Amino acid sequence: MLPEFFVKSIEAQYGAETAARIRDGMQGPRRTSLRANRLKTTPEAVAALLSAQGIAFERLPWSEDAFLLPEAAERDIWQLPAYEQGEIYLQNLSSMLPPIALAPRPGADILDMAAAPGGKTAQMAAMTGNRANITACEMNKIRAEKLQYNLKKQGTARVNVMIQDARKLEDFFRFDQILLDAPCSGSGTLLLSDPRGIRAFSEKLVRNSAAVQLQLLRKALGLLKAGGSMVYSTCSILEIENESVVRSALKGKKAHVEAIDFPGMERLPLLPSSLPGALCLCPTEAHEGFFMARIRKD
Repeated sequence: MLPEFFVKSIEAQYGAETAARIRDGMQGPRRTSLRANRLKTTPEAVAALLSAQGIAFERLPWSEDAFLLPEAAERDIWQLPAYEQGEIYLQNLSSMLPPIALAPRPGADILDMAAAPGGKTAQMAAMTGNRANITACEMNKIRAEKLQYNLKKQGTARVNVMIQDARKLEDFFRFDQILLDAPCSGSGTLLLSDPRGIRAFSEKLVRNSAAVQLQLLRKALGLLKAGGSMVYSTCSILEIENESVVRSALKGKKAHVEAIDFPGMERLPLLPSSLPGALCLCPTEAHEGFFMARIRKD
């Protein structure tokens, strides 16, 4: 059963009808999805591989690299040589969206502020053909080791891993683009079939997450070059961690929210957002609940 405070929060934020839709999307389990790693293969080769293995898949309109597997479990993918060789990466569909919203550029200096386990970092490296200079921060040493392992496995280059709390980065650093997939309560990932995850979710976790998120976003705005862009994202659907954090961080800053726009996004399971231009996803069988805002520094 979902916590009472959470049910009341989403009903107050979204209304009873949409809150019911959110709860339906948390029934679980979620379908498996993966991303073709263009640093080592092509989407066409991955499609051929899955077909040869008898693994059914669906393609997504917003990314040629994304594959949804209606029937296969993650363990079915673990057994494939392509997985061991880093040609494919297991990743929820929602998690693939922040790099797409950011649109990383070859030659850009890019910061990934909370990079582990490395899926989005490697995705940005692949999107730029290993031609961007990426700094990937992770404050936890064990998670940083996992990050380095995944990046090496996927064939990334020009990625510098820093075992560092991004909030404490020296102020002389400046970046053209920043991805801040902030630590959050995980409210968009909750599943009724995962009582352990629900027990770990609390009002205190939400409040603490929002405080850290605001610190990180304010730091990001300080590190972003004038004219640069960033994406702030969370796997939460609660306004206190999303729209409210962005509004608070932008107060008094020479920066503004840009509308996220990429082909196929109209096919996503969108939720209403009180922040014009932001994107919020409803949890479904295929998607985790997710929030994204793209910010341009003036």
